[in-house]
Formats: sequence, structure tokens, C-alpha cells
Amino acid sequence: MRNTLILILTFALFGAMAQEKRIDFVEYDLDNGLHVILHQDNSTPIVNVSVLYHVGSKNEPDGRTGFAHFFEHLMFEGSPNIERGSFFKIIQNAGGQLNANTSFDRTFYYETLPSHQLELGLYMESERMLHAKIDSTGVATQKEVVKEEKRTRIDNQPYMSFQSKIFGKAYEGTPYSWTPIGSFEDIDNATEEDFKDFFETFYVPNNATLSIAGDIQIEETKKLVEKYFAEIPRGTKEIPRPEIEAPDLGGEVREEVFDNVQLPGVFQAYRMAEQGSEDYYAMQMLTTLLSGGQSSRFQKEIVDNKEIAAFVGSFPFALEDGGLFVSLGLVNVGKTPEELEEAMIAEIERVKTEPISDREFQKLQNQIENDFVSSNSTVRGIAESLADYHVYYGDADLINSEIERYMSVTKEDIQRVAKKYLTPDNRVTLYYLPKSAQQKPEDEKLDDQ
Repeated sequence: MRNTLILILTFALFGAMAQEKRIDFVEYDLDNGLHVILHQDNSTPIVNVSVLYHVGSKNEPDGRTGFAHFFEHLMFEGSPNIERGSFFKIIQNAGGQLNANTSFDRTFYYETLPSHQLELGLYMESERMLHAKIDSTGVATQKEVVKEEKRTRIDNQPYMSFQSKIFGKAYEGTPYSWTPIGSFEDIDNATEEDFKDFFETFYVPNNATLSIAGDIQIEETKKLVEKYFAEIPRGTKEIPRPEIEAPDLGGEVREEVFDNVQLPGVFQAYRMAEQGSEDYYAMQMLTTLLSGGQSSRFQKEIVDNKEIAAFVGSFPFALEDGGLFVSLGLVNVGKTPEELEEAMIAEIERVKTEPISDREFQKLQNQIENDFVSSNSTVRGIAESLADYHVYYGDADLINSEIERYMSVTKEDIQRVAKKYLTPDNRVTLYYLPKSAQQKPEDEKLDDQ
């Protein structure tokens, strides 16, 4: 018992220390509009260099879907000073790691390097921004790369078409109705000039945030940033910022999807408030209540007690101008999608009608606090968070204070947002069913006779 008590006190002490540790940084703009954020942490000889471009799939014009994700790949092709296809090799040979990702709202590149290679990371990102190689050879190469990625990660993976189907229905008629992977037809039909125009519009200093975190000296790093980025000209084209105004669904939207799946699946999506809003934080807490860990409500009731689902969970797909609260589950053998859907809705209704206990609410707060601290426990996480907070919220210092917004959420707030957003009229429901369950036209004729 004594050892257990010591262990608990130790964890509490470390948790308090982590919470009190402030992440200091400096930020400023270059004359060309590039926003720079620098965080110095000399505890380990590692540095992260990242660039966030404020462009995602929602910025794509009609007929140009998939461009932002395509550029995520295309901008690894090289430059006049970096040999084609050598981007990864150069960073890895220097002992670093690198990658990129694209969402509905942004494109993000990063390199994590030994700190003495900081200048290399800055050079590589400045080359990408100044004159990425956009030509017929690179375009042709990356078309095949992107197609193979879609085949591998979406087309040939069970259930993975759910994102495009759900967003297509929930945000029909808006730029959120297509996912970042976009349309191969649009990519194939685009000309080299189309690609160059997209690059010149979005991949410019005044649409970018350079965030550097790790083993650096601030003044020396400022000089290096000036050396590699100050000469890059400011973009001259207007940067489109579409406003997302999704029309009412007009009632619940339902669809059956026949796919190469073994277990039927139930996917539900409710439109929700944009990230950073008061309701957004309450929805995050609601997610943790329903599916945050083995003791969550979905897990205990639907998986463990009733054994209706092999898996069930939820997550808020937060976006800059909206989002979706998604609940999904896979049906256990011997059970039906209808039973699973009913059980998922029952747990949501219970949130609306039954008070959350003090003990359960305290556990929620502890989980949220732990997740928040963990997300900023690496130089990569810190660099990304600083860039995100600046771009999405206009306040990079939220890296130190956003946890207060979570902690200000009350039990009543969680019930309120459940009642407000998790309603049938605001829901898209997909049933994923095995292809063997699909009725063939010949069977339909027999049924009619």
C-alpha cells in the first residue's frame, strides 16, 4: 500500500511539473510575409524544422480537386539545386527524418534533424518554397505515386471509403464535400500551367508559417532564417479563402455500402462546430467520455457487456470551418447492424438525459490533460502545435493556455452539445455490408414474381 501511495504521489508530482513547464517562443514576420516561430530547448541535440502552408483541399477550385494533396508529393521532386528524387536521401543521410501531410485546411512539411544540421533543414525548405521543380516528368511520376497511394490506402482497404462518402453527403455543395485525395480525373486533366498557377498562388511566404523547435540559439537561427528565406518574393496572387456554409441536411441521410468486408460496420457522422469554438472543446470531452480508453462508455457497454461490437469508437473530425463528430463500430458475429446502431444511439441519448458523475468527469479531465501534455512532449509536436495555433487561432501562445479551455468545460456543457449536435436530423449514417449480401438484379426479379 505504501509503495502504491508513493507511486501515485510521484505521478502527481511529475504531472504538475509538466503542466507548469511553459513553452517559450519568439515570433515575427519577414518582409515577404513569412511568419516565423522559434522555440529554444537545448535539453537534447535535436531540432525540428517545419513549414505549414495554409492550403488544403477546401481551397481547390472546381475541377481541381486533389491538388493540395498532389502538391504534398510534387514538392519532394527537388529544385534546380536539389537533384530529382534526392530530397529524402539528403535528409536521411544527415541522420534526419522527414514527412508531410495534407488535410482539408492545410499542408504541413517537417524535418527532424540533429541540431548541427539545422541549416540543412532550412536550405531544403527554402528551396521547396523558392522554386520547387514543377515539370512534366515530376507531374507524371507523382500522378502514379498518388494513384498507388489511393489504391493501397483507400480502394483496397475495407471501410476506408467512408470518409469520402460521409463528407460528400454531410457537406454536399461545399468545398468540404471532397476529401484531400480528390479526383484522379481532375489531376489527369490538369495542365502544367494549372499546376504552376496553384503553386504560385498558395506556396508563397505570405501563406506560410516556418516553425522551428529544439536545440537552437535564437539569434543565430534568426540570421539563418534571413539568409535562406528573406530573398523569396512575396506571392502576388489573391489567396482564396472559401467560406463554408453547409445547407441543412433536411433529415437523416442513410446509405448502404457493399464492400469487401467480413464484419458489417455502422458509421455515423454529425455536423459540428468549428475547431476552437466553445462547443468544440465540449465535443472533444464528449469523445473521451464515449470512447476514450477501455473504461469508456462505448467500450464497457457495447463491446464488453452486450458484446454487440468487435470495436466501437468515436472522434471529432475537427475542421477550420466546421467538422464532423464521427461514431463507428464493427458488428460482432451473430449480431446485426441494426442492433449496433441502436446501442450506439442509446449511449448518446444517455449522455443527454443522465448526469455525468463527479468521478467520471474527473477521469475525463485527467485524460484530456494527459493527452494535451503528451502532444507537446517532442520538438516535432511543439513545432506543429505552434504553427497550428498561429494559423487557425491567431495565437501561438495557446500552446500554453489551451488546456484552460478544456478545463472550463462543465458536465452541463457536454450534455448541451450532445443535445445540440447529436440529433437524427443532423446525422449521416452508413451501413457497410459484405458484397455477398448485395441483392443481384436477377434476385430482385424473382422477388417481384
